Parts: sequence; structure tokens; C-alpha cells
Amino acid sequence: MRRYTFGTVKNNPIIWADYPDPDIIRVEDTYYMVSTTMHFMPGCVILRSYDLIHWEVATHVYNALDDTPGQKLEGEKQIYGKGMWAASLRYHKGKFYVCFVANDTHKTYLFTASDINGSWERQIVEGFYHDCSLLFDDERVYIIYGNTEIHLTELKNDLSGPKPGGLNRIIVKDAEPHYLGYEGAHLYKINGKYYAFFIHMLKSKGRRTEACFVADSLEGEFTGGEVFDDNMGYHNCGVAQGGIVDTPDGKWYSILFQDHGAVGRIPVLVPMYWENDFPVFHKKAPEYIEVVSTRPGYEYKPLVGNDDFIYEPDRNGKVHIKDFWQWNHIPTDTLWSVTEKPGTYRIHSGKISPNLLYAVNTLTQRSAGPACESIVTLDGSGLRDGDYAGLSFLISTYGFIGLTKEADQNYLVMCARPTNDKSIFGNLVDNQPAVEYARVPVTADKVTVKAYGNFEDGKDECEFYYSDGEAWKKLGVTHNLVWKMDQFVGCRFGLFLYSTKEIGGTAEFSKYMYNILK
Repeated sequence: MRRYTFGTVKNNPIIWADYPDPDIIRVEDTYYMVSTTMHFMPGCVILRSYDLIHWEVATHVYNALDDTPGQKLEGEKQIYGKGMWAASLRYHKGKFYVCFVANDTHKTYLFTASDINGSWERQIVEGFYHDCSLLFDDERVYIIYGNTEIHLTELKNDLSGPKPGGLNRIIVKDAEPHYLGYEGAHLYKINGKYYAFFIHMLKSKGRRTEACFVADSLEGEFTGGEVFDDNMGYHNCGVAQGGIVDTPDGKWYSILFQDHGAVGRIPVLVPMYWENDFPVFHKKAPEYIEVVSTRPGYEYKPLVGNDDFIYEPDRNGKVHIKDFWQWNHIPTDTLWSVTEKPGTYRIHSGKISPNLLYAVNTLTQRSAGPACESIVTLDGSGLRDGDYAGLSFLISTYGFIGLTKEADQNYLVMCARPTNDKSIFGNLVDNQPAVEYARVPVTADKVTVKAYGNFEDGKDECEFYYSDGEAWKKLGVTHNLVWKMDQFVGCRFGLFLYSTKEIGGTAEFSKYMYNILK
């Protein structure tokens, strides 16, 4: 089995974790890549690299997107499979631009900042631009967007909306029989020509491919077609949709993504070059790739990691979690806290929830391939009857190990959402409780539990264990995790608490460990 890590071995895929819909730019010696984060908060992650292979979190563009019941998981409101999608990242005249739509609010958002670390200013762009891409062309600015029919619209100089009397046309139509028409647009002006890149899935291929069209002017005809078709030998899952970027020494690369089952959609680096003013991709994504670093010896922060939950508040007294964590939806700040001695993450129950998917303040990290495990110590002394708290793989077909209390007795349980339907459709988010596969009574308030996931070659299995002080004991069944379109994200480890009978309980988590395994 090949070993994939987040910082030592230069294998493709460059990150075996859920970073879909990538767009990439270079600013002097630094590469930045934005990715879809949907319903997770803080949202719209931007990664940083100096060699296109190793990456770290540079920033999240926003802490919370909009103050809606769905984004805050109020009651049984939620935005699974919605939130922010497929952002366009650009740098123009000393300013960063991030533009995307949210499929729950049906708004187009534009965030700008003079520094990648912010602060980011937010505005709404009039109109709705699916899978959009910005282009700054001299003193004019354009946006392309759409599915199957790709639209080009000129925007006002302040990007507040379409420019009256400005250019507005369809530049490409996907006329061939397809499962997915052209979308995932990326627009560039290179050496005086205009290039538009798209993803699509023809019925004749049965997998995603990358296409490119070129024109001499934005008013002219765009011509082109498929430029990359490869599945890296993985279950006919094509590698497509993403941006292109050049290195300081004049080489060109594209970062695309590949569907990889329950772990999510993962980025792949593909070399390319230009021939007769048209992009030529290598026929196959290389298994091993090396790019000259602009900062040799740079040490990257991990994209996943351990946590002792000992945090120093900022000058305003606010505690910031480490940047590899995100909450499931907007957190309720009054219902979570950290303690210093020992360091713990504490969740307070504030509502009744039917299952894990509606639990507020679930703290998550991406799972990672080929296999990974997460270990945490859980203190359930503050639980009330009907509470569940523990460690999960959060996805439509979730599974978890945790403590529950019934008639003042604590039990360790393994629960999961059945995966009878293994297609990407169906099994949509609902309010049904998970199936309980195992239960053992416990006398201690503290337990140490482990979640293990195996994603090698699409296996997508998880198992749960608890420590008896000497060894790990498996609890419940080996559960199959399935990526589905209702949530549209890869599975994540999650620390959670939810109440089914009464509010007011608490759960504390400490000594969190994360291991990527062979």
C-alpha cells in the first residue's frame, strides 16, 4: 500500500482529503487554493503552498456566512448539501477577490481583502452565478457561470452587479448527450487570448473529463473540447474541474479533483504545457510528482492534527479553535467553551435533536486516506437522560461511538445510519434516529474511544473501539460509509453532544489524537 501524508511524500493525489472544486492563483512566490466548504464554519478555506504539493491553511474567509435558521441548525432546519460552492479566487491590483454562490440563500457573495489573512469585506453581487469565475481584463471585469449553457456577463467596476449595456452572451453550449453538462467554469486571459475551462460528463464516457475553449476576444467564437481524460485507475472516477497556474520558472500545472468515495473529492496535480496557444495536459496524472519549491525547507502546518484544547484567548477574550477544525454549521457560541486544566472542549446542550445530524457545535476534522484514526477521552458526567455524546464519522451514512444515559445509568453505544442504498442518491437527511448496534453498561464517567476509517480502493469502512485500560475493544459492527449528494461532502471525524429528552447536559472532550495510517 502506498503511503500518503500531508507533508512528506510527493504522491498524487496531493491531498487525500475532501478539498473539492479547487481554484488556484500565484501571488509572487506563493500559491493559494480555495475549496468548497458548504455548511462547515468557519467557511471558504484558502490553502497556501510554495511547491503546489504540500499545503497548509492560510485562512478561512468567513466565520459565519448568513444569520439564517438553517445555517445555525435551529430546530430541524439545516443546509446540508448547500452553503458555499465552487469559489473563484483572484488577485488584482493588490487585492484578493473570492466570489461564490450559496445554494440555500440563492445569493452571490463577494469577499475582498488586501491581505490573505483579512479582514475580509463582504458584499452581495446582484444575480446568481452558478460555479462562477471572475476575469479582470484591463479596466473591465467579467464573470462566467452556468451549467450546460455557459454565460458571460460584464459586471460593474465595483462588482455590485451586471453592467448596464455591458457584454452579456452565451459562449459555450454542451450539445452532446451528457450526464453533466459543462460547468465548474475557470476563465483566464493568457498572452492576449481567452481560455475557459469546464468539467463535464458525457454519456459515452461515463466519467468526468476536463474541457477547454479558447477565443481571440470575448465577443468572438470560443472553440475547443476535451483536454484531459484520466481516472488514475480508480473505479472510472474522472479527474476534472479546477484551475491552472504557472510557476515562477514558467511551468504550468492544473489542480483538479477526483471523486474518492466516502473520504470525499480530493485534489490532483496535473502538469500541462502550451502548444499552438492551446493547453496540452499530460495524458495521465502522474503517480509521483515534484515541483521546485519557492521556499525550500519551509515547514508546513498540518491540515489535520492532535489537540490538547488549551487555547489562549485573543485581546478581546475570544477563543479561536485551531484551523484544522470546523464546526458543522454555525456554532452557538454560548453553548461551547474550553477549559484549561486539563484542556477540554465542552459542549452544552441547548435543544432537543432527533439525531446526530442536528447536533449543534459538532467539531469536525476531515478524514484522510488511505486510512486514519481518531482517539479522544470523553467525560460524560454531565449527561442527562436521553443525551448522546461521543466521536463520529459525520456523513449522510454516519456512524458513532458514544455515551448515553438512560434511567441514570451510563451506556457505551455504537450507532450508525444504515447503508442499504449504496448509490449516491437517496437516503436523504431526515429526522430518524440511528440504528443502535451495540450497548454496554459503564460505571466510569470517563471513557477513551477510537474511530477508525479505511478508504483504500473505495473500501470506505469504519470501526469503533473503546479502551478497557489495557487494550482496545471493538464495539458494534464494521459500518460502510457512503458519499451521497444530500450532504455532498466527504466524511469527517466529529465530537458531538445532542439531547433527545431534555436540555441542559454537558460533555467534555480531551486528549484528542489524529493518526494517518498506512
